[in-house]
Amino acid sequence: LQSVLDSVTRRRSFLFFYLFIILASIPLNTFFLYVSWQHIRQRNEIGVYLLNLALSDFAFTLGLSQWLDYLWRGVWARGGSACVVSIYCLYTNFYTSGAFLCCIALNRYLAAAHPLKYAFVRRVGTATAVSLAIWGLVLIFNAGTIRTEDSDRDELSLCLDILRTPTENMVRGSVLRFSFGFVVPLLVLLFSTWGIFKAVWSNQATEEKESKRVAKLLLMVLLCHLLCFGPVHITELVRIMVTDCETVQLLLYPHKVAVAISCLNCLADPLLYCFSTRTGKARLHQVALYFRGTTVCTERDCESMSGPQSNCNNRRNSETSLT
Repeated sequence: LQSVLDSVTRRRSFLFFYLFIILASIPLNTFFLYVSWQHIRQRNEIGVYLLNLALSDFAFTLGLSQWLDYLWRGVWARGGSACVVSIYCLYTNFYTSGAFLCCIALNRYLAAAHPLKYAFVRRVGTATAVSLAIWGLVLIFNAGTIRTEDSDRDELSLCLDILRTPTENMVRGSVLRFSFGFVVPLLVLLFSTWGIFKAVWSNQATEEKESKRVAKLLLMVLLCHLLCFGPVHITELVRIMVTDCETVQLLLYPHKVAVAISCLNCLADPLLYCFSTRTGKARLHQVALYFRGTTVCTERDCESMSGPQSNCNNRRNSETSLT
């Protein structure tokens, strides 16, 4: 068993990586919560999805402390139930994040491609109801695919590793997670992105600079989804198809790397939606002015940061959908 467990040096490298994520994620997601709340105050339904996305990332970050203890000791000393709770929190963050990203993308698509239709979908009340439904469905889905008996193996003292022989429930869970937790959101994001591309480029009122900015943001969201959630789902899917011990041992380190990469999601969300959009940059500017003791800019100042007033009016629907 000791021959397949990670070396101290390798474990500690993961430990410092997760520690960096925690230290960076807390202030980033705190600001993310602030920006999201400002959207809600302006009755922008996108703010509801952003707020839930920020809460999911923030809660996940706080739960990472258990992984620090695991990596420091080299063994899981908290028992099978605590392991299941940790895995439950991890996958809850995966699938709530994916679902809220899909909601934002679909909202943008409807605002860009069908600005005069489906107005009821782009309401704060609708966004709140959809968000509550997402939390409920994800919690139920994880409850059905994550079981205590799949993780409670005291003789191995491991958690979220692929050394164990997959049970029937683990095989079923891996297939369902890959299908509904990764592929379906990916297809929704692809559909929304392609629809927005067509709508933005066919709209003569949209400036070339605006088109490029929209394209860049949408491609970044797609890339983050692929890079953050793709590797961990693929390694889990490969694991259930492998039976010989040598290949399983070879998959151990790539799987740990894949899980670590997936945790970057809680940094990617605030970076994308707070520092890559005009609204986020304007709020960041306001916060910077506040801490410098300067008068916070007015609404007209914030609009001037985004461009001429006439352009803002011409692109009102587009900006609402792009945060």
